[in-house]
Amino acid sequence: MIRSVAAFVQLQHRKRHRLAIFCTVSLAISVGCSYWEEDDISWGIVAVAPQHYEMWIINAHLEKPGVRSWRAPIGGGVRCCWMGPDGPFGSGGPIDPFPSLIALHWFSFSEQKFYSTLFEVPSDLQDRMRVPAPTATQSKDVLMKPRRTLVLGLAPGGEVVVWMMSQRSNAVEVMRVPAVEVEGDLEAFEIRTREYLEQHGAYIEEHGVPLEGW
Repeated sequence: MIRSVAAFVQLQHRKRHRLAIFCTVSLAISVGCSYWEEDDISWGIVAVAPQHYEMWIINAHLEKPGVRSWRAPIGGGVRCCWMGPDGPFGSGGPIDPFPSLIALHWFSFSEQKFYSTLFEVPSDLQDRMRVPAPTATQSKDVLMKPRRTLVLGLAPGGEVVVWMMSQRSNAVEVMRVPAVEVEGDLEAFEIRTREYLEQHGAYIEEHGVPLEGW
């Protein structure tokens, strides 16, 4: 289990500058200009998986070198949805501060394999997420808000897809990261695998487990 990623990677810190944003939206949507200070945004992180191809996060670790190293508020079962009208959408929680490194270790039920990866968050990603994006409210108004949520998609074959969004309608893919297959104890997931196959076994038998095209 990964407890810290500081020993793996050291990053140079860049001084942040304020990002002023002037925005206009046409098509009958009237929106004012917006500006967000660093402390004005509550950042969050969630994890998702393609429908029928559930994962189990064994460990997820975040780090901002020199500031904090901590367990991410994601773990356990990771389910639908990945794409379509219901995705990307998953469970997670707040993150503070915004991380520079992400380490993941998970189990893929459909493949019966374990994966692990460690990757750097793009240095400009936090500023990119500050840029206002159209965000619909329950009253069907459209506001301009920052894409404050990082979405980690775990796919069969060990691929991680990262999105940024404030809601599903404005999700933007940020990067793709490969993972490596690692050893693990299949017996530890015997009961959960049996439950998984009861729900999705017929689908997996008919459609297989695509390792590309996610």
